[in-house]
Amino acid sequence: MAAHRPAEDGRPLLTSTGAGERAGDPAAETDALRREVDDLPRGEHPWCGGAVVLAGHGPADLLHHAAGWALRWAARDRELPPERWEPVRLDTPFDLASLTKVFTAVLAVRLMEEGELAPDTRVADRLPGFGAAGKAPITVRHLLTHTSGLRPELPLYDAPPGRRLEPLWGEAPLHPPGAVRIYSDLNLIALGVLLERVTGRRPDVLLREWITEPLGMTRTGFGPVPGAAATEDQRRPVAKLDRGMVRGEVHDENAFALGGIAGHAGLFSTAADLGRLCRALLAGGGPILTPCSVRLLLDPPGLGLEVDQPWFMGGLAGRGAAGHTGFTGTSLVLDRATDAFLVLLATTVHPVRPARPDSRPRAAAADRLARAIAVGAGHRADRRIGG
Repeated sequence: MAAHRPAEDGRPLLTSTGAGERAGDPAAETDALRREVDDLPRGEHPWCGGAVVLAGHGPADLLHHAAGWALRWAARDRELPPERWEPVRLDTPFDLASLTKVFTAVLAVRLMEEGELAPDTRVADRLPGFGAAGKAPITVRHLLTHTSGLRPELPLYDAPPGRRLEPLWGEAPLHPPGAVRIYSDLNLIALGVLLERVTGRRPDVLLREWITEPLGMTRTGFGPVPGAAATEDQRRPVAKLDRGMVRGEVHDENAFALGGIAGHAGLFSTAADLGRLCRALLAGGGPILTPCSVRLLLDPPGLGLEVDQPWFMGGLAGRGAAGHTGFTGTSLVLDRATDAFLVLLATTVHPVRPARPDSRPRAAAADRLARAIAVGAGHRADRRIGG
């Protein structure tokens, strides 16, 4: 089942190797990626406000680079004076948006290791309120693979405080579970609530105990996060709430209405911290998961992650690469075939979300990394043959 591909809007692409670059040199590819990321926040119609890229291969960081601005706009129609622009730095936290789903998936698989859940556990068996309106057959696997049949989202933010989840409990699936893949925030919202019900601990506590502390991810957590890259000037009707310029609080309206902690959105992190998670998963999961659990997450069709999606994985797709994207401009890709990963954190919604999302720069960055690794492998092979 193919994932939805964002529309292309004609913005400049990250380009392929051109004249004047050292063809066949892996350093040329990473140098070009650096320059092209520098270009993403520039021009009359920049792709993002600011960005940090981290490209890794095994234990080595091939490129860790920041560009653009953590804050440039006071409002969608009012740019700050240049002296008040705040640059993005390598350690700037970003709103991860739907990359939060990756962490929720890791927590769910960890609970499977503990014997508290199984992929085919019916959600309503552990969370009875979820089973109304024909949702009783939906399993944990259905939630993680977006095959529950639930619609993409509901305006939970319009429900009264204290009753935000009632629309989800009363929602009927559009299709029978397992029949159709519909990417839905509702799946991971429900899964986050399920994790809390099963463990008796909130997702932020589980995250700290089972992922961030063991991996030394000291800059990863739910908001508020002072100093994070600003996202959007949220005003209706473009946005769904009137909040003004959002910075350090979750951008996603439903996550905000749920108190900033949810299974589908709400996490903030840095590129370096995400690199720690990527390396742990590529190395077999220690100390947070077993290799069997990592295979459950990453083997096709993926349990909580997308697999082999060229629309954002570019040339890394095709051999079982797994990853995810986030609405604010974030993405990560894990390529077990080459022991490589790519993290791109950006604010494509600063100062306002684009009319049409454009993932081509994500794919083109992955193309650069794929070429750098392929060329580097060729160079090592040449040296072995010559030696």
